[in-house]
Amino acid sequence: MDQVEKFLAGWKIDNADTRKVFAGMYQFLKTLDGAKISFVPRPGVTYSLRAGIEGAARPIFALVDVIDDDPESRWLSVCFYEDMISDPFGTGEMIPNGILNEDGYCFDVEDPDPSILEYLKQRAQEAYARALETVG
Repeated sequence: MDQVEKFLAGWKIDNADTRKVFAGMYQFLKTLDGAKISFVPRPGVTYSLRAGIEGAARPIFALVDVIDDDPESRWLSVCFYEDMISDPFGTGEMIPNGILNEDGYCFDVEDPDPSILEYLKQRAQEAYARALETVG
């Protein structure tokens, strides 16, 4: 069992199904050919998935954070570089210097509806494709 799976197994309270979205994003990112996923746990602050492609212009193309300031009501912030994705439904928010000191576009997932996971996977696919274009 890897670190992410251990984290998911220990995530017992999930009042808003955010665990399901986090797990779904993790499983999806693992399917992207050449994507390297790191897990950065900071208990009490965040648990982060960071997906990148070796040799790409930027170190990551997706960031999936579990905000852990209250373990009984965790929520997600799923972020991409602003110039790497579209947001046809207008559900995200531009965050200046939000990803490694560059403008990010983040989707906060507090009370997910059933379609949010698919929407986020589509954004991740876009970011992944754009990252592949920059591989040297």
